[in-house]
Amino acid sequence: MSSNPSSSVRLAVDVGGTFTDVVSLDMADGTLHFDKVPTTVSEPSKGVLNAFARAGAETSRVSYFAHGTTLGLNALLTRTGAKTAVVTTRGFRDVYLLGRTDRTPVYDFKYTKPEALLKRSQTFEVPERMNYQGEVLTDFDHDAAKAVAESIRDAGIEAVAVCFLHAYANPAHELAMRELLSEVAPNVDVTLSHELTREYREYERTSTAVFDAYIKPVVRRYLGRLQGALERDGFLGQFFMIRSGGGAMTPSRAKDAPVNLILSGPAGGVIGAASFAVATNEPNLITIDMGGTSLDASLIIEGQPLLHHEATFDNLPITIPSLNIHTIGAGGGSLVWIDEGGHLQVGPKSAGADPGPAAYGQGGTQATFTDAALVLGYLGTETALAGTLRLNRELAEQALSPSADALGMSVDQVAFGVVRIAVTKIVGAVRAITVEAGHSPRDFAMLTFGGGGGLVAVDVARELSIPRVIVPPGPGAFSALGMLMADVQHDFSRTRVTLLDDADLDRLEQQYSDMTAEATSALEAEGFGSDQRNLLRFADMRYQGQEHTVSLPVGPVLNAAEVAHLKEVFAESHERHYGHSMDDPIEIVTLRLRALGLVERPSLPELSKRESGELAPVDTRPVYRGDGQWQDYPVYHRESFLLNDRIEGPAVINEHTSTTVMHEGDIAVVGRLGEIQITLKEDDRG
Repeated sequence: MSSNPSSSVRLAVDVGGTFTDVVSLDMADGTLHFDKVPTTVSEPSKGVLNAFARAGAETSRVSYFAHGTTLGLNALLTRTGAKTAVVTTRGFRDVYLLGRTDRTPVYDFKYTKPEALLKRSQTFEVPERMNYQGEVLTDFDHDAAKAVAESIRDAGIEAVAVCFLHAYANPAHELAMRELLSEVAPNVDVTLSHELTREYREYERTSTAVFDAYIKPVVRRYLGRLQGALERDGFLGQFFMIRSGGGAMTPSRAKDAPVNLILSGPAGGVIGAASFAVATNEPNLITIDMGGTSLDASLIIEGQPLLHHEATFDNLPITIPSLNIHTIGAGGGSLVWIDEGGHLQVGPKSAGADPGPAAYGQGGTQATFTDAALVLGYLGTETALAGTLRLNRELAEQALSPSADALGMSVDQVAFGVVRIAVTKIVGAVRAITVEAGHSPRDFAMLTFGGGGGLVAVDVARELSIPRVIVPPGPGAFSALGMLMADVQHDFSRTRVTLLDDADLDRLEQQYSDMTAEATSALEAEGFGSDQRNLLRFADMRYQGQEHTVSLPVGPVLNAAEVAHLKEVFAESHERHYGHSMDDPIEIVTLRLRALGLVERPSLPELSKRESGELAPVDTRPVYRGDGQWQDYPVYHRESFLLNDRIEGPAVINEHTSTTVMHEGDIAVVGRLGEIQITLKEDDRG
């Protein structure tokens, strides 16, 4: 840590597919600085160091560094992770490759199972067996396990996922397997399933362990290089990685369990949105985060993000706590193309950071959403993206021309169609997390961020009858700002299927105590004192015979009174989630403990009021509105906004990291934290 905390800087860096976002908070005067640098795809750590330089803070002054990355996610998307093996109980070799017999697209006759991360020749079995209570049925066969370890070494395997039957109840045999692997194949990275999750469901546990092992060497190399570079530059502060579940973890923990980083980047925006919901008294928010490659949609309900204890990637399960984030391929770099039926399409493939959209002038020739937005007038050529990239309208028009010729349309019409298609896809993503989950979009405001979010948010909100759109300060780097608000987080769980009325409360309390001891030890090791910890207890419950559960908070003492309270709350929660409650017996399935190491959260500076004069546009720009019609839109610079400033649409609002477009009849008012609150035209809200 810096010797003088008041003179230190807190920094957050979010590495995306196209841009790397950076936010710095100067603790001396509370100044926040938002910026972007191009992502260095071939060497992501270089982009992080470039972000440090762009922030203008000496590395030795940085007392706290939060980092989100899509490195693990990209390795999964491109299937460029480690050569991985699975070691499991004899007789269960094919659990991972067979998976479950259900499938999500029930009526899609073209459906094929997603490509597995390993081949059957990379699956091994060892004689051993526990029962569901952790009692040994078959002893661990040391000689057979040693032979498996030798086969793994000789096959050039880089990482191993060990998942024995019922290891969640007793991990002794998994620990023995790791000891053997460390002796026989010391250069192989090892993941033990029970160290990621102590829950039942063999396939899901195996899949999670395979994910972790597959990306472990990639993540370890990256973090090792980044830590080394920071140390050489004089960094002495705290360094945390953002987890998929919305908290933070130390680099050492991230190296041990990198599966927790898969949704690391998008999680930052949701964390920031939850804090922003409280600060602005907007408890219910739909968030859209439009970056260069993808768009992430999520919900904040009563000031809290939605958390799931299971996630899926490419229809493969991951049993880790994850924020409920719905991602689609609709970003600024989404490619424009014509399908076999002669129809215009946008995404999901992206031009990425290299070569990027054609308008970047870096060699890209295929049109993207950004090129279309530039041709329409949503974006201009006068403001540089990421401080250095100036857009070239002529190159954008040239890139769109082949599609225009193929469709018999003008370039302007094609550009308008590209934006409309992107808006329609985003509307579908928002409907998936609202209407399809039983929520009405009208009951929410929309919080938009990411470099491209402001370009489409008003159009998306109009389609869904959402009354207000809110643009936070620094929207282009808002996910990075959210990372500064993340507490350090550890999640622990124990499967214990038992009827609530028949439960041995002393035994359940002992399991909570065991998890509490683990949590306390972990937080102490990370430097969090007793006054900086918060331990939260939960229980997953269901009606007997059900598959799906409801997670409920549990009081500090699990006694008869708490059991009665849980019954009452469970009935209410089950009806809220599933539309009914019953008189059937209730089961406890899994006990959970969330351990938080509380960090100091930054306060956003408040704007002062305008003492004299009025806010005035700095320019006008023609914007294409369809059917050959153009309209002049006043252009404003957000940096000049003050509290209660009012803008009547149409308008284009430029700022350093983003652009916001609002249309005729929309009204924007600037709030105390610098947020832009846009109320949509009354007639367009349905």
